[in-house]
Amino acid sequence: MPSPSAPQRYASLDVLRGIAILGTLATNIWIFTNPEGLVGYINGSTAAHTSALWRGVESVLQQLSQGKFLGLLTLMFGIGLEIQRRSALRSGRPWPGHYPWRAGLLLLDGALHYLLVVEFDVLMGYAVTGLVVAYLLATRERTQRRWMIGAGSVHLVGLTLITVALLRWAPASGDTPAALDPNPYADGSWLDLVSFRIENVVLFRFEPVFITALSIAMFLLGARLVRAGVLDASGHALRVRLLKLAAAALVIDLAVGLFGGAAGLVFARYGTAPVVALGLLALVVELLARRPSLVGRTRWLSAVGRMALSCYVLQNLVASALCYGWGLGLAARMPGDLRVPGTIAIYLAVALVVILMANLWLTRFSRGPVELAWVAAYDAITRRLPARGPQTASEGAPVSRE
Repeated sequence: MPSPSAPQRYASLDVLRGIAILGTLATNIWIFTNPEGLVGYINGSTAAHTSALWRGVESVLQQLSQGKFLGLLTLMFGIGLEIQRRSALRSGRPWPGHYPWRAGLLLLDGALHYLLVVEFDVLMGYAVTGLVVAYLLATRERTQRRWMIGAGSVHLVGLTLITVALLRWAPASGDTPAALDPNPYADGSWLDLVSFRIENVVLFRFEPVFITALSIAMFLLGARLVRAGVLDASGHALRVRLLKLAAAALVIDLAVGLFGGAAGLVFARYGTAPVVALGLLALVVELLARRPSLVGRTRWLSAVGRMALSCYVLQNLVASALCYGWGLGLAARMPGDLRVPGTIAIYLAVALVVILMANLWLTRFSRGPVELAWVAAYDAITRRLPARGPQTASEGAPVSRE
């Protein structure tokens, strides 16, 4: 594997992370505002109470975000891993070195986030994927390419089987799903929701398991794109190719997702959306490369990216407090004809809170509160481990900010 290049900070990375975090909220906010939470979201329980016009607006808004920002976030984790690997090699430290402890802490973060905050946490899956890919990044380019292609192929086969099954056996769109009874989202306490997540852990953890192969491929692709120069000034031609590929994928994604029923939604989220995410990555980097003045104008977004882990948890906490029964219970209180505009309003409110908190916090601290706790725990662990060369806390963070 070629030697890592000299240290370089990419201004686009924080912006991209900020977009990915707020973009995942654009998808998840519809789960929060469903009176039956994730269960109702999967069952489509609100369709019968929403007018045709608002259902159309909701479908378009959901499809524009569905899977794209999750794919971007996945790419960013892979990019972060490659940057951490380069940092380790420049410092003369072995790779993956102490990274398993980083993955373990991220897994713990994800488990707590799943139990205490939301059942659609992605951190647990990223922790497992990161551990696998960290060791793969220590292998030859050819080995990594084979793993990337192999993992992508496994995912494509699984996605095809599920899509075909949904086409054949998915319930008719007019069927009314059974109501969730009892409904811990609207009527239960915070502890009731914790218990509900424990009881339904197999259902709620199915997605991270299903997309493991896709995540491995996307992590490796993110690392490969860094080495190919996608973040550098010299990467213009590569970014243009990614934009063209993503534009074609977006047309298919919107058509399949909007008109393909349940099968189309699944295929778009896990098939075409990750390709569109490549275009988002290329677009942001290209815009910032062509117009450096945008870097200063997007500082408010960069702040979210600088404390991405904290903002991810914060936005889910705020949305839960607004929508669930243990908080204000807005999801169950909103009339059906106001749910879509109400969801848009709640998204804007939560996003504004996250942006303000990130910018205010970073006026006094260098990292977000979750990141600070993470670094303290990591330092406490590694101080007790055999020395492997110099290693700083910032290099142990879940996503390097180089």
